[in-house]
Amino acid sequence: MSPRLQLVIAVAAIAAILYIGNLVRIRRLELKYALIWFLVGILLLIFDLFPGLLPIMSTALGITLPINMLTFLGLVFVLMIIFSQTIVISNLTRKSKRLTQEVGLLYKKVEDLESRVREDEAEKDATK
Repeated sequence: MSPRLQLVIAVAAIAAILYIGNLVRIRRLELKYALIWFLVGILLLIFDLFPGLLPIMSTALGITLPINMLTFLGLVFVLMIIFSQTIVISNLTRKSKRLTQEVGLLYKKVEDLESRVREDEAEKDATK
């Protein structure tokens, strides 16, 4: 890999990490969701600064070509993101269902109170 390309990748990775950090700072992204992106940025920097690391890892794992190792790592990353988002969606679905049930119960209580008030007013009008 050429030094120019390494520099471009390093600058892009650092810019991405800073951007994600800024999103966390201004509360547009929660830290627990940003951590995996920080990890990816740091791994990208490590592989960029030490280009011999990827062939060593691929040889150690029995993967013939380093590009196949990179593809494998990308697939693992995508699966991690999908799994974490599935957990988040499941939790939000459960919370939404519970919130809907609670709102329904509150509406029922309000309707009951309104009907009692109307009955009380009707009784007062009838006694006058």
